Amino acid sequence: MDLNLKNKIVVVSGSAGKEGSIGETIINRLADEGAIPVLVDRNARGFEYAERLQKRGVNSLFVQTDVTDPVAIENAVKVIGAKYGRIDAIINNVGVNDGAGLDSSYEEFMNSLKLNVVSYFLLAKYSLPYLKESKGNILNIGSKVALTGQGGTSGYAAAKGGVLGLTREWAVDLIQYGIRSNAIIIAESYTPAYEDWIKTLPDGEAVLKKISKTIPLESRMTKTEEIADTALFIISEKSSHTTGQFVFVDGGYVHLDRALISDVN
Repeated sequence: MDLNLKNKIVVVSGSAGKEGSIGETIINRLADEGAIPVLVDRNARGFEYAERLQKRGVNSLFVQTDVTDPVAIENAVKVIGAKYGRIDAIINNVGVNDGAGLDSSYEEFMNSLKLNVVSYFLLAKYSLPYLKESKGNILNIGSKVALTGQGGTSGYAAAKGGVLGLTREWAVDLIQYGIRSNAIIIAESYTPAYEDWIKTLPDGEAVLKKISKTIPLESRMTKTEEIADTALFIISEKSSHTTGQFVFVDGGYVHLDRALISDVN
């Protein structure tokens, strides 16, 4: 399907994670569709990713940015505007389940909010003039933790709850400009970060198998490619009358009857 994304300027935060991460997968899928992914991340890995895309003939750009710094985000958007003159969509993809729980300090809790939700606000805020011109749209990457809880991660849970609130609020705020705002909610996806966590466990393979069995559809983790493909559809014209929505790419993890799970031991 041609999603009509050719030459669209799509800014993706958190896009310089390890190969196979959600952000890295999204930027490559965008390039496959002829879009121009703009990478915003603090990790210098982004320079390599942008260079790879450029070698493919994609006019990509990496802006190394500390997304917890308001001035850095504002400057990043200025750099993007100076190069392209427009922004057609932003994908807020930053997310670190940092374990800032009730036993954490005030500073640790606030730092979690700055990374996982305040950065979303700032990128949307500074990109807004360009989105108004393009009648572009915003896609926020959320987490099931906002709805189900997890334990031991108050900062991340609060932030991801805030992401869903902002998604709906922006849909209302920006409807007058023809700007859409939606969110994807992810449950269990086998990203490099997830794999790193599994490796820290004494019996990680057994834990992974147990978790996979709790996912109703096919008893498997969601692939990052499935998340990326849904993201591209939502920001495309093929989803032109969809706004204020939470799209669950989770194999039925959050909503389906637990009776579908025959054995979780």
